[in-house]
Amino acid sequence: MFKELKSKHLMSMQLNVAFDRARQIGAVPLGRRGIYPVDGGRFEGTRLKGRVLGDGIDWVTWRADRVMTIDVRLALETHDGALIAMSYVGLSYQLTDEARAAVRRGELVAYEDTYVRTTPRFETSDPRYEWLNRVIAVANGHREQEGAMYEVFEII
Repeated sequence: MFKELKSKHLMSMQLNVAFDRARQIGAVPLGRRGIYPVDGGRFEGTRLKGRVLGDGIDWVTWRADRVMTIDVRLALETHDGALIAMSYVGLSYQLTDEARAAVRRGELVAYEDTYVRTTPRFETSDPRYEWLNRVIAVANGHREQEGAMYEVFEII
């Protein structure tokens, strides 16, 4: 018999996305593609804290069904100097017509009106954090003025 999945909070993560330097590739077979630089950020949890290095990238695709796919690669540096590669894919869309209209006008939308879910994965060679190599995680998020905010949960 299967049990319900349990999770525990791994970290909060804030990303500084350079919307002003985004590259719009345009129409591609799966939709409309854009590339967004991530200039840094921060993360903090009970076992993990530090900064997001400024060399990340977010490849997004807007599909015909108004869903945006997210494909992100980041480098994290912990407060004690460990380097961690983080990648995640996910989906984002607005839950109401009003929220979709607000996004088209360039306005921020409340967390409750947006679905943003991702599946982060981690890689590191630092023995202090090698437990991250075995973590399955999920995250929910929302857009803020300077980028994105995520709450990341470890599935236990």
